Parts: sequence; C-alpha cells; structure tokens
Amino acid sequence: MKNLTLRTGDEMPALGLGTWKIPKDVCAETVYAAIAAGYRHLDCACDYGNEVEVGQGIARAIDEGLVTRKDLWITSKLWNTYHSPEHVEPAIRRTLSDLGVESLDLYLIHFPISLRFVPFEKRYPPEWLFDPDASPARMEFEDVPIASTWAAMEPLVQAGLTRNIGVCNMTTGFLMDLLAGATIPPAVLQVEMHPYLTQERLVRFATGHDIAVTAFSPLGAGSYVQLGMARSSQSALEDPAVREIAQRVAATPAQVILAWALQRGTNPIVKSSSADRLRENLGAQDLTLSAQDMAAISGLNQNLRFNDPGQFCEAAFNTFCPIFD
Repeated sequence: MKNLTLRTGDEMPALGLGTWKIPKDVCAETVYAAIAAGYRHLDCACDYGNEVEVGQGIARAIDEGLVTRKDLWITSKLWNTYHSPEHVEPAIRRTLSDLGVESLDLYLIHFPISLRFVPFEKRYPPEWLFDPDASPARMEFEDVPIASTWAAMEPLVQAGLTRNIGVCNMTTGFLMDLLAGATIPPAVLQVEMHPYLTQERLVRFATGHDIAVTAFSPLGAGSYVQLGMARSSQSALEDPAVREIAQRVAATPAQVILAWALQRGTNPIVKSSSADRLRENLGAQDLTLSAQDMAAISGLNQNLRFNDPGQFCEAAFNTFCPIFD
C-alpha cells in the first residue's frame, strides 16, 4: 500500500475504504474482506450509522491475525450536532467505543455546519433533523464558530484520542480562517473530488499549506444515483475519454480514475461491498498514467458537485444551507 506523508510525519495509506452507505448487515464482513484484500485505511463517521459494525470487522481481522491495530489507519468524523466545545470529546469517545479502539489516526470535522445538540440517549446518530417528528421537520442551527470547534479538537491530540485532526467539505476561505488561529493546523482536508469536479485550486492551496487532500466519491455519480442526487449518465466511469484510456492501458475505468487521483497526490476513498471490486480497485496503485492521459482526465472537469448541502438540505430537510457559495 502506497502512503501519503502528513505534516505530522505519520504515513496515511493512499487508497482507503469508505464506509458511507455500507448496510449494517454486510458492513462487518465488508470491512473484514477489505482488510483481507490489503486495505489498511478505513474511512468512517458517526453519521454513517455503522461504526459498531466497522469495529466488528476490525476486531475479527485482528483476532484472526490478519493485521494488528498499528497496521490500520482509522479515520472518523465529528458530526454537526457536536460542534460546541463541550460535546467534542464525548463525541470522539462514543466513536472510539463503537469502533472498539483506543484511539483514531485521524478525526475530521465532517461539515462546517453547526447544528443544535441532540443527546446520545435521545438519538444516535442524530442525523440532520433536530426533531424528525416536527411539522415541518427542519435542521436547527447552533451559533458555534468553526474556530471554537477546532480549539476543542486540538486537545484530542494531546490526550491521545487521535493522532491527527482535520476537516471536510471546506473551501479555501474556511481554511484560511482556520489556519490563522490554529495551534495545530489541519493535517487533512477531505472533499468531494472526481474527474467532473477536479478542484484544482483547492488542491493547490491545501497542499501548498501542507494539508493532505482526501477525495471522497472519487468515481463520481455512483453513490448518488440511488439517492436521486445524480443521473447514471453523469458517471465518469462511462466517459468516452476514460474508457478509451482504460482500453489502451488494459485496466478498468475505475482503476484509471483512481490512478489519476493517486498520481495527483490525493488520497481517494472508495466503497464497494464486492470482494472482487475491492481487489480490483487496489490494482490502481500499480497503474501509471502518462502526462497526456492525466491531462485528458483533468480536462473533463465540469465543476459538477453531487454532495452539496446547498441543494440536498433544502430538498430533504426543508432547510436552505449553502456552504460552497
């Protein structure tokens, strides 16, 4: 497994398994199969609702001697309802308990969106709506500056609860503001990124400030079609340019796109419940694309974003919540 070196000196495996939308009934087996196939980076979150099952897969792999805890890189995320400083440490401790581990390798602020607190005992994970039974059910915001949340993230490193901290879904403006006041700068930025959303300037800014970039949804539309947030025709896997390169280099379209992401110096997070597809995706590490092929894929950019709170929050949660404008 290739690695990215973070500003802290830690080595983060450059290709990871994403656990978003992996059903609970197959999640433990999927995580175990991924580890058996060679994955060492697991990307999790409170909001995914399956951290207990992820932990079961990890425990089985460790118990059977496939890996030790030190062999794995485990990422999780602080949910929007836990942004107030007093809720940050309890949130990571709940995640650690669910995953069955003593510490994380990376803990990220999931969104730059602060929502009203929902106690664990009332609903966990709390998701987006403050009161799902209200009419209409809406998101309810909490006035917590990102700087205050970040200031509560930093002691988690000092307490040994996570080795690194970072952020998700943030623009250069958010990063500038965060860097200006941070004692511990973010080690990683995780954002949506694929051939139709290359985010060249954001990547340049982040890496120029020694912030590694993780790409979620690196293959594009797939995860969003069933949610009604994308059309199957928007899949980069079906793009003629990608398919031409794949045929020429004797690889799959997914391997070509993942190789492009890796050669850009980013860390793609892929999801699959298929053992064959998990192994196939790992093969992207052995593929080297030419400069011309890299440029051709980058040239597919349409600034096409699928995961946009400015769209889905209003449609699904009756609340207008733009963060990328």
